[in-house]
Amino acid sequence: MDWNRVEGSWKQMTGKVKEQWGKLTDDDITEINGNREQLEGKIQERYGKAKDEVKKDVDDWYGRQNW
Repeated sequence: MDWNRVEGSWKQMTGKVKEQWGKLTDDDITEINGNREQLEGKIQERYGKAKDEVKKDVDDWYGRQNW
């Protein structure tokens, strides 16, 4: 999986990220800045999910994107 696509187009991806994980704040989105580990950490923090579950959720979300 090539996460560089997300990092390179983070500003365009933020809407899709917020659509999927609405509990993330604008400040969270700015702080994440395309970094997958940061994204997973913030999702864990906001949703109280386990690390493995969040990793799977992010993988699933990434796979559904139209590149």
